[in-house]
Amino acid sequence: MVYITRGLLDALLEMAEAEEPTPVSVVLASTPAGEFEADLGLDADTSVLTHFYFPETSESVSAVFGMDLGTPAGRGRARFVSHPQGPLAATREDTFAAALLVAVPPWEGSSCAAFDRNDRRLDLDVVDADPPRESLLGE
Repeated sequence: MVYITRGLLDALLEMAEAEEPTPVSVVLASTPAGEFEADLGLDADTSVLTHFYFPETSESVSAVFGMDLGTPAGRGRARFVSHPQGPLAATREDTFAAALLVAVPPWEGSSCAAFDRNDRRLDLDVVDADPPRESLLGE
């Protein structure tokens, strides 16, 4: 099972639609369910996808050194990719992560699916909750 907040899913689908016909590939990060203010009905350590890292971050460094320096260490175990021409499936061109979310037009929640590293389809559960607030000041 893959859990994702509605806000994140909506943002990813909007990004995919805005970039069409160019595919989008975005690193995703999660937050433990226990850190949410609302009770999600999940175990406290269950990962819920809540954030993404902008795809443009550190592209020049990645191109030169072949390393993704735009994603903090230990984060980004999931990835979102769009397939503007289909299919709604993981392909050889996709960068695999622990979980891969694939979306196709018409860019709606029903046109998004989750897969594991072995191309097996996983259940995708959309959580109607906001992730915990974060502060750059540590407050």
